[in-house]
Amino acid sequence: MKKQSPGRVIVTGGGSGLGAAIVEVILDAGGTPFVFDRDVSRVSGAKALQVDVSDREAVERAVKEAAESLGGLDGVVTAAGIDRCGKLGDVPAGEWEKVIGVNLLGTVSVVRAALPYLKESRGRVITIASTLGLRALPDATAYCASKFGVIGFSRALAAETGGVIGVTTIIPGGMKTHFFDDRDEQYKPQDDSKLNDPENVAHAVVFALSQPLGSEVRELLICPAEEGSWP
Repeated sequence: MKKQSPGRVIVTGGGSGLGAAIVEVILDAGGTPFVFDRDVSRVSGAKALQVDVSDREAVERAVKEAAESLGGLDGVVTAAGIDRCGKLGDVPAGEWEKVIGVNLLGTVSVVRAALPYLKESRGRVITIASTLGLRALPDATAYCASKFGVIGFSRALAAETGGVIGVTTIIPGGMKTHFFDDRDEQYKPQDDSKLNDPENVAHAVVFALSQPLGSEVRELLICPAEEGSWP
């Protein structure tokens, strides 16, 4: 059985970091990415829409526009993500809830809107979780709640849609991206040599997207060899 091309794939958060790496690897594999991001100014080689994935109605419009532009969809990768570190009582409620809105509800909204197109093409959903979706840490209640939620959602969706679409959860450890830039110093990695290159994770995503029909990668944890947040 031969692997498939990734095909026509929406990548949320595709304007930077892991999402941008995924876009590049999809292009290299012969696929056609379509980027959703709040900032698409640096996107090249792919169509893009400025979208806040926490806005469900905006997501629904954007998915429809992307699917019509591409003539259908073969995949969705939900790489958009944010974090707000701090003790529960210190993180403003609106900021805490925004993490859930982007990481969990944004994932759900994109997948729900794309589902009719993916069912038609027997396409794939790739959700991006985290090692902190498996292991809880202090001062990370919002992020852990969102990523534990992504894993639970993805497992339930896989059970619900088995044989209809593919569902894979990618569980990355820490990566060398700008994700940590706006954190207080105490919450930044102290040694980035122990972080993974996002391109490595992007190749894992495309590996899952490119599986032949009838073969599923349900979950794939990929981390640097000295990952501190797993197991």
